[in-house]
Amino acid sequence: MEQKRINHMEYLEGMERIDSDIQDRVVKAMSEYDYESYSAEDVLKALDKDVLSPYDYGALLSPAAEPLLEQIAERAMAETRKHFGNSVMMFTPVYIANYCENHCIYCGFNCHNKIHRAKLSFEEIDHEMKVIASTGLEEVLILTGESRKMSDVEYIGEACRIASKYFRVIGLEIYPVNSDEYRYLQQCGADYVTVFQETYDSDKYETLHLAGHKRIFPYRINAQERALMGGMRGVGFGALLGLSDFRKDAFATGIHAYLIQKKYPHAEIAFSCPRLRPTINHDEINPKDVHEKQLLQVICAYRIFMPFASITISTRERQGFRDNVIGLAATKISAGVSTGIGGHDGEEKGDAQFIISDPRSVDEVRNAIEEKGCQPVFSDYVRV
Repeated sequence: MEQKRINHMEYLEGMERIDSDIQDRVVKAMSEYDYESYSAEDVLKALDKDVLSPYDYGALLSPAAEPLLEQIAERAMAETRKHFGNSVMMFTPVYIANYCENHCIYCGFNCHNKIHRAKLSFEEIDHEMKVIASTGLEEVLILTGESRKMSDVEYIGEACRIASKYFRVIGLEIYPVNSDEYRYLQQCGADYVTVFQETYDSDKYETLHLAGHKRIFPYRINAQERALMGGMRGVGFGALLGLSDFRKDAFATGIHAYLIQKKYPHAEIAFSCPRLRPTINHDEINPKDVHEKQLLQVICAYRIFMPFASITISTRERQGFRDNVIGLAATKISAGVSTGIGGHDGEEKGDAQFIISDPRSVDEVRNAIEEKGCQPVFSDYVRV
């Protein structure tokens, strides 16, 4: 007899509810988004505007925009140069634990996947941070699997304290927490929080997230707002393109960020643009219907709609694509990446979340940025 699954739309005990209508507005906008209704004329009208409306943004993501991708890329590059000059931020992720309590059928960390699990001790975290800092990087993104039991908030907070000895900017990509816990992590040294919604289609979300706290759709979608309520200065957004209808997911991601920016104008907004990648024991996984041309369309649409936002291009993508997109719309790039637990000293202690596509070192990526005529930047922030 199949076990009854928890309702993915109902909060669990201990999950903070906030007074916000952003979730409803994002879901409504996505449900009403009909990308087939746009014409080439709509796309050209959008490109002719200085400030885009959500309707214009939808035009840039539509199939009608694909033949005009060159013009879209030119506009995106102009916006990038206007607001960021030729600078490209560099960072690296550091995975400190891969224990997970969720059953997400597409993820290498999911609790039923037979991988080698590990969690770094504080001494090992310090060593890892020291090795990364020796490359010259000044920003690090700390990641864990989604397990409160194995990677509690205090453990993550201590990792932030250790990282703050070596880095000027510290990001977090962890399980969603309550606003008071985000405040604690901010006081420990964290600057920004990234949360991938994975897909904004709640029905599809339910079929992909079979168990664990991540199954609760509204708690995840409100994570960025709770992080800002907790004092974080920046929040990042992303849909895992290829899980569902990528155009609707990209549209919802942009609208989500747009509404948060309007409500919290002081917040630093960032986009990540991940596509599905093969994982251990699931090497057949690949993004459906999202090829490099479509990914570039999404990235450029993000840039034109939200010109001040940071846009990260990850090692999920191949070297050539990453090098090209930093000249157009992306303003942040990872380097010297290991998605295993530890691993920056060449010795991974636990298995990776996904298989990367661009294994270049910090120096190799820095050289590639300079060859594009851009300026690699390790930090634009000074702690006082």
